[in-house]
Amino acid sequence: MVVVSSPGRADFLNTHQDYKGLPVVPAAINLRLYMSAKPTGGKVFTVKSLDLERYGEPSTDTFEVKVNEMLEKGFFGNYLRGVVNVMVKRGLAEKLRGMDITIKSEIPIGSGLASSAALEVSFAKLLDHVCGLGCTKKELAEIAYAAENQEAGIPCGRLDQYGVAFGGIIKLECRPPFRVEPLPFRTLTFAIIDSGVRHSTGAIHPKRQQEIDRALKKLMESKSVPEKLKAKLGYRFDQPRWEDLHEKDLQDYLSILDYKSRMRVVFTLRMQRLTDLALKVLRFEPLGKEELISTLGLESWKRIQRSPDGERNYRILGEIMNEQQSLLRDLYEVSIAEIEDICSEALAAGAYGAKISGAGMGGSVIALVKNEEEGKKVVKVCLSIGSKDGWVSKVGEGVRVERP
Repeated sequence: MVVVSSPGRADFLNTHQDYKGLPVVPAAINLRLYMSAKPTGGKVFTVKSLDLERYGEPSTDTFEVKVNEMLEKGFFGNYLRGVVNVMVKRGLAEKLRGMDITIKSEIPIGSGLASSAALEVSFAKLLDHVCGLGCTKKELAEIAYAAENQEAGIPCGRLDQYGVAFGGIIKLECRPPFRVEPLPFRTLTFAIIDSGVRHSTGAIHPKRQQEIDRALKKLMESKSVPEKLKAKLGYRFDQPRWEDLHEKDLQDYLSILDYKSRMRVVFTLRMQRLTDLALKVLRFEPLGKEELISTLGLESWKRIQRSPDGERNYRILGEIMNEQQSLLRDLYEVSIAEIEDICSEALAAGAYGAKISGAGMGGSVIALVKNEEEGKKVVKVCLSIGSKDGWVSKVGEGVRVERP
């Protein structure tokens, strides 16, 4: 029996930016999905999810080493079929062998903790290990991404698959060649709160992408926008050189946009600026007072100043998380009352910062806490207001073979 496991991931920083080609910062967590397999020697896969069986949902699938059709939308087997499809299309069919597979996961489904990516990456690693494919972590992440995005038709970016495959805390550049930078500041502890409100990425991403496209079309077709600025833009959400744009560059032209599309553009620019600041902390680079005040504001600076020296970097990261949550709520409109209540209670219980993990409109909140004891306090308080579940997690490892 071969056993492979993958972590869930916390969508730590720059949420809703990967599909725009901007860098994102996922953090692997200790909750893991386990995939046990017995090779059969044939060309047929039989799969059983113990968790879905317990929930009374469709929990089994059977498919072959070929380009398989996708079944009903949201069916868990589509993600696995997608992995096989990608490998077959890449000329690996002769190497693939059938297996009997059992799945058991600690990662709640639809909670913004990358349960589908953990499923895909585990299966890709399982096939890689058993069939001797010799895949790198990056290749596993790309196979898993193609399985979800191209085969299953979910309009996701690469955040989840790379976060799960590599583990730790990474900066992922979301334009080719998709460079990964492991970040050295890893001594972080998170309280993870499942709101119990289920969400679907497929319902959120396309709408926000369309709103940004609408803004870009208006800017590109406006005679008042200089050609030099248009050269940094484009007509599609993933075409602008967002990281080279500043809010002041667009300030004189935002008024020609409708309210919603204007908010989506401003959100994109402000989230990136906050993430740039956080990356300096995660690389242990020095930060000046003026930079902190200009990015986070005077009140945040005062809270940072009041922090003990040993906690200052955690406080800065917490302030950045809080500011990004405000942008997700106010400018991207992907938060809901239950999420806001969890964030407020987590902060009141002592968390440095709290924000949505994942696409939003439900799912989970991640809160940065001082240590495991403080994390347990945050979880207890959030459960008392009706949250479904909660965990305390250090930064986890990426996909791995548990039993060869």
